[in-house]
Amino acid sequence: MNTDRQLSVALIGNPNTGKTSLFNMLTGLQQQVGNYAGVTVEKKTGTWTLPNGERVDLIDLPGTYNLNAVSLDERVAVDVLAGHSADAAPPDLVIVVVDVENLRRNLYLASQASELGVPMVIALNCWDVAERKGLQIDSKLLEQRLGVPVVPTVARTRRGTGALAEAVTRALETRPILVRPRWPEAVMESLEYLRDELITQRGEALREGELQRLLFDKRSAVAERLKTTAPEREPILRRAREKLHMGGYQPDAAESLLRYRFLNPLLNDILERQAAMKKRSTSESIDQLLLHRVWGLLVFVGMMYVVFQSVYTWAGPLMDLIEGGVGKLGDFAGGFLTATPMLQSLVVDGVIGGVGAFLVFLPQILVLFFFIALLEETGYMARAAFLMDKLFSWSGLNGKSFVPLLSSFACAIPGILATRTISDPKARCITILIAPLMSCSARLPVYLLMIGAFIEPQYGAAIAGLTLFAMHFIGVLLAGPLAWLLHRSLPPYVTSQPFVMELPHYRVPQLSRIGHRLYKCGSEFIIRAGTVICAMTIVIWALLYFPRPPELAEAVEATAAETSPALSPAQLEHRVNAAYLEQSFMGRFGRTVQPIFAPAGYDWKITIGVLASFPAREIIISTLGITYALGGEIDEGSDDLRTTLSKAKWESGPRAGEAVFNLPVALSIMVFFALCMQCGATVAVIAKELHWGWAAGSFFGLTALAWVAAVLTYQIGMWLA
Repeated sequence: MNTDRQLSVALIGNPNTGKTSLFNMLTGLQQQVGNYAGVTVEKKTGTWTLPNGERVDLIDLPGTYNLNAVSLDERVAVDVLAGHSADAAPPDLVIVVVDVENLRRNLYLASQASELGVPMVIALNCWDVAERKGLQIDSKLLEQRLGVPVVPTVARTRRGTGALAEAVTRALETRPILVRPRWPEAVMESLEYLRDELITQRGEALREGELQRLLFDKRSAVAERLKTTAPEREPILRRAREKLHMGGYQPDAAESLLRYRFLNPLLNDILERQAAMKKRSTSESIDQLLLHRVWGLLVFVGMMYVVFQSVYTWAGPLMDLIEGGVGKLGDFAGGFLTATPMLQSLVVDGVIGGVGAFLVFLPQILVLFFFIALLEETGYMARAAFLMDKLFSWSGLNGKSFVPLLSSFACAIPGILATRTISDPKARCITILIAPLMSCSARLPVYLLMIGAFIEPQYGAAIAGLTLFAMHFIGVLLAGPLAWLLHRSLPPYVTSQPFVMELPHYRVPQLSRIGHRLYKCGSEFIIRAGTVICAMTIVIWALLYFPRPPELAEAVEATAAETSPALSPAQLEHRVNAAYLEQSFMGRFGRTVQPIFAPAGYDWKITIGVLASFPAREIIISTLGITYALGGEIDEGSDDLRTTLSKAKWESGPRAGEAVFNLPVALSIMVFFALCMQCGATVAVIAKELHWGWAAGSFFGLTALAWVAAVLTYQIGMWLA
């Protein structure tokens, strides 16, 4: 294996065959995630050390059922295998991950990949499931028939990975190719005509596998690439398909018919033994309940309620611990800077307050990610997508939209990226546009602050948890009608594709894998969101601190000496700070635009919090702390902040002296944050996936929707009060 470059091995397989689990086991933590050149599909690569010490690049290709590419993920798989990827040569070997229980369908993909002439190894995954069901599969006989190494594996437990590494090491030397079908005369004539015409017209020869996909499916990545670079090739393709039709084959169904006709004799006796021994599995028994059209939905709703109730209650102790630690750090640092008030305020309220403003969210985010990872690990997530397909169909979406939308409950960014698996561009566009309506973890602090201050003290923990649950579904309720409107407004890009999703086996989750996912999600949040939140907190501190003219403090002290001579030094300091806040840059801006938010019940301080939160929702907590002179290190669980909000009064206008916050105002704020897209990172990702026009339209559209909903909530609440 002497070579001037590091060899590459690609992993490919149907969705839910354990391909990514196998990739994680083989590479460990030596992974890099990026995007393929020219496209937004995620590229995951890692380093795998073979038994002979050779290090190879392992590429985890997106899951696909075939190489007649429709979605972005499928097109990437085709381009990488065919050597069309702009940033890499074709792989030196392909590992096709096959689910033992679905040999025929999984080997269809392997048969397609063999046409590209890339050496291959078959990994028969989920071998433990086959053993538990008593399925007997002669892997050596299958290897003999297919002409390539066949290795039983269990990706979740590393079983078989050593034998797989040995097989790959040998295959890189011997370069075995999967046996290929012998195509009928009509197919060969069509391929020869297509090849001859392309060479004659453009002087460009294509490999046989590319010609076949071009012939069988004009939607394929190869066809799209050719039509993009040379539209005059379309007549050649049409004539080749006519020749195929005259030979007795329907072009759109020919490949499936011919490949399965080739695979069936190789697998029939094996599949017959499977069918004879196969019993009704535990998964099938459980699915009788969880996929039921009534009971399944009730179980799903109940499960989601437990998730959000747990987010509200479990994170409390850890949040208190972080809050106390940040407060002590602020007191410690502030003690050294008493001689320089501005620097003291910057460090305590800006820097330390900014760090505390995002660290305190971490427990809630980890709890939510834990449940999402748990549902995925157990295999329930795919069932939920199946259930949701029936609910989504009326709005023009399908079950493939469920996983991106559910992921958006943790963060809209991975949810939007997950839409790359959706075949229909129109459905993908709509899913991206409504993903920000899912109540992501960044909204949790706002919910917890308002619920803890105005609902739980009066109505108890049960109603508080129910309110939190309801807030997470406001966006869901509006997302359906909005998707329906978009579906009828946007032009039909392509014909909608049927919803196809593999239902994996139920399995016991591995805590080590869940822990690793929590670590990655938590660190990503701290690095990505934390830096933005900390920087914005410092900017907001500056806007609230400056210009701070000395004469303002002198005027407040003089007025206090005349009207309230009995004020203590602490009370006098609070008055001075309040005056500084009111005359700050942010205070002036908040007063200017406050009339826009007045119909929703917001005073100028709430307005400042809303405006400051447009780059990132989490900023509102630290902003309110600074605005109410409590410091930026407070969080949504702070008793001081809750007490201050409950006692806040209107300072001027017709409502002067009345309480600013009440139940309608609290609900209005939560509804606004539930619907408004206050996240600069999400706007940027939408622009990258679609276009800046879509991103801007989504931002302003959801902001207007949030304002209208907040106004209605407040006005109706006050009318009912």
